Amino acid sequence: MNSFPIGVMLESFRLPIREALNKAAQIKVQGIQVYATTGELSPDKLNAAARKDFLAQVRDQGLEISAVCGDLGHGFGDPHKNPDLVARSKRILDLSLEWDCGIVTTHIGVVPEDSSHPRYRIMQEACGELARYADSVGAKFAVETGPETAATLKGFLDSLKSHGVSVNLDPANLVMVTGDDPVRAVHTLKDYIVHTHAKDGKRIYYRAPEEVYGIVHTDKLESPSFAELPLGEGKVDFPAYLNALRQIGFQGYLTIEREVGDQPEADIRKAVDFLRALFV
Repeated sequence: MNSFPIGVMLESFRLPIREALNKAAQIKVQGIQVYATTGELSPDKLNAAARKDFLAQVRDQGLEISAVCGDLGHGFGDPHKNPDLVARSKRILDLSLEWDCGIVTTHIGVVPEDSSHPRYRIMQEACGELARYADSVGAKFAVETGPETAATLKGFLDSLKSHGVSVNLDPANLVMVTGDDPVRAVHTLKDYIVHTHAKDGKRIYYRAPEEVYGIVHTDKLESPSFAELPLGEGKVDFPAYLNALRQIGFQGYLTIEREVGDQPEADIRKAVDFLRALFV
């Protein structure tokens, strides 16, 4: 059965960078994804020599960079903040190209179902500028799925008339937040998927995506509306999901992201074993 390259979000190890790189190499994944928003790997903190040095460290471990995380907050719904966010996003994309990657994953905010909603046009203008820039340098901004259904996201992406803004498909986000079917989402978004996150979870009860992603603020004290779980323990049907990726001809990364849990390394190793067992 066709396999996919496996990556891991470096920050999921919750270790210093060099130690995390060692761990990734030890579990024999092919790639890593790194945050380049704040901290020591952000564009503003790295001079030219430091950028080359990090790439050399990655390659010395036999790894490559599957994607760079450029998530700068809750998205592009505020026209007053967008000029700065767009400019910073472009710098992160430039950095990804220096690291021989060219894929930046990001959250753009919750796309309204109704295209006449004022926020829709605001997001369209910001993402349109990002798409044109990505097209001009031969790279991709990959929108992470979850805040809206795949059908709503596809309609928004189609409106940009570009593939410079594409998709990082996170099946767990779809299950946990919108209740959307990841298998159906693969086929809906097939023309845009350039990277995926291997993550699992379940929904506990429904909560509006606008609340989950901080668009609407509430004073209610509520228990979490979803739970992220180790791969294979949630509601993502991974055999069917991977088969759908094969059907559309996807050949990119399954990058493991583990944001919770007391034993991140153990959970990551379990996720790698879980995925490899599905390739047999």
